[in-house]
Amino acid sequence: MATERPAILGLLSLPFPPVSSEDWLRRVAGIKQWSQGGVRAPHKPLLLLYAIGRLYRFGTSEVTFREAEEPLRRLILTYGPPGAGGTPQYPFRRLENDGLWRVTITGGADPGERVQGLRQTASGRLSPDFELALTDPVLRSAVVQLLLDRHFPPSLHDDLLADVGLEPGDLTLAWDQPAAGKPKRDPLFRGRVLVAYEYRCAFCGYDGRLATDPVGLDAAHIRWHGFDGPDTVDNGMGLCTLHHKLFDQGAMGLDPDHRVLVSRHFVGRGPTAEGLVLGLVGRPLQGPQPGEAPPAPEHVAWHRKQVFREPARVA
Repeated sequence: MATERPAILGLLSLPFPPVSSEDWLRRVAGIKQWSQGGVRAPHKPLLLLYAIGRLYRFGTSEVTFREAEEPLRRLILTYGPPGAGGTPQYPFRRLENDGLWRVTITGGADPGERVQGLRQTASGRLSPDFELALTDPVLRSAVVQLLLDRHFPPSLHDDLLADVGLEPGDLTLAWDQPAAGKPKRDPLFRGRVLVAYEYRCAFCGYDGRLATDPVGLDAAHIRWHGFDGPDTVDNGMGLCTLHHKLFDQGAMGLDPDHRVLVSRHFVGRGPTAEGLVLGLVGRPLQGPQPGEAPPAPEHVAWHRKQVFREPARVA
């Protein structure tokens, strides 16, 4: 792990006035992403998280494309939208346009985004001034949390941190994120959704409690909060932690008639997976109770297009 340095000492040595923490957050929040029809494209955020993980573990974010190619491909396939494909060359070259990343080409002509050429000639790293600023643990945690909140649902945050070499305990989450540009989550959302779904999982009916408190139950967003999903009951479901994670990873979904979908890409060979997942194909959603809003069609459609991994299994 890199030795922590007081950020102010390093910043004083820069030849130009240092960029403020708020400005760095604005730059991270404003990275340009490919967009067509509202499709998610978290390729650059994933590269940033991967690079910050390397910086934290090794003291430098520098990495050759050959070394970064497979880890980035796995991150894109796991946390990107359905059909994203593993395209690590895209963020590796284009993040440089946002002033947060620097690519060095050695030993040949610039290959652009051609994979074979990048494997032979390219390395990249966070821009030196950004890398130096990230030695401040408060700014580093703010950048990481901003990337997580804007591009991924909370149920995937711990898994994603682990996959880039970070842990929740490594972060100093004491920053107010003034540049996030997104409304804060409504703290009453969870309670309203769990009441609407009568404190049980809408997929499997699990309703466990520890003493008087529900345990293992979440209020899941259908359209993710970071993608303009409102904190309203019609954009939520009560789900157990297992089905919440499977829903956010695209293994499970909803059809327009509020029946459970399971992706054909999900494979479970034992009786547990059969009972908990595969056996739910086509089952009607359990809840919400009368008088509460069911999942809104526009939010269900967003999840089907942006998250669920087609095709669906047949009941």
